[in-house]
Amino acid sequence: MQAIILAGGYGTRLAPLTYTTPKPLLPLLNKPLIDYIINSLPKESEIIIASNYKNNKIKKYLEERGVNAILNRENKPLGTGGAVKNAEKFIDGTFLVINSDIISSLNIRKFISYHEKKKSFITISLWKVENVEEFGVVDISSDGKIKKFIEKPAREEAPSQLINAGTYCMNYEVLDYIEKGKFVSMEKEIFPRVIEEGGRFYGYLFHGYWMDVGKKESYLGATKFLLRKKSLNYLCGNNCNIEGLVKYSTIGDNCSIGKNSIVNGSIIYDNCVIGKNVEIENSIIAKNCIIKDGVNLKNVVAGEKEKIEESMENVKLWSKSLPKGYPKEQIGNPCRK
Repeated sequence: MQAIILAGGYGTRLAPLTYTTPKPLLPLLNKPLIDYIINSLPKESEIIIASNYKNNKIKKYLEERGVNAILNRENKPLGTGGAVKNAEKFIDGTFLVINSDIISSLNIRKFISYHEKKKSFITISLWKVENVEEFGVVDISSDGKIKKFIEKPAREEAPSQLINAGTYCMNYEVLDYIEKGKFVSMEKEIFPRVIEEGGRFYGYLFHGYWMDVGKKESYLGATKFLLRKKSLNYLCGNNCNIEGLVKYSTIGDNCSIGKNSIVNGSIIYDNCVIGKNVEIENSIIAKNCIIKDGVNLKNVVAGEKEKIEESMENVKLWSKSLPKGYPKEQIGNPCRK
């Protein structure tokens, strides 16, 4: 079975980290996000990665890791539906579609079995939330058949607490619904049409954990969650010199942290130098940054190669020009919050 990993977005919600690194390669517990997706797939899966941003970096990583995958380039953003249609020549039957910035406990084999048991045309994964007013929820029958989607309902009007969790199992004929070469939203255009035409459209509820790591708050939250899951207070990479205190954080390779410094609830990428008496809280610091003695950082996202000499709070730090071709506004995925 083919598995299409949707990795074509710019990751604007995580800028400036994504100015230099494609979102699928951003580290989560010092391992690229896309690794979590690949490792969740059945071993016999034929992996297709739909990408249009910094393809060479993704290709290089896959080759270094020895991953047998097709990197299917999009010349322009095509949306979730357009990306699937663009991979049509590689698909020969029922297939999977997976958003690359979702980390979850979904058992893919059980998900596929459910799809087959229900003789479904499309099956989507579902996750239960409390804050229904911030998501699109499903109106679902007791047998799992989805009747419609309702976008951000008032809590008292929501037909369920179940949201689209970003993994889909689809029959080959779904491709007939998608116009080639166009930007198409699977969630806003194709799904409603299939339901309206009476197609067998089911939802598979799973339990455990689900995290959209495509924005700062959930990226940091996923880091803390996975550290707890592994019973770790922090995680440190290779060749580091840590003289300060690190808690609920990850530190990349070749980093140094000076005396009396504290890193709390943060993500530090490779090759960073953190001076003495520094405090870093709820922040993400990209590769090759230098943070001078005595600096306090809170809720900061710093891009690569920044030299930080003064304290700051609630800042996205990028002292260089916007990379050529990078959008000034978000090109969003409609299944997102």
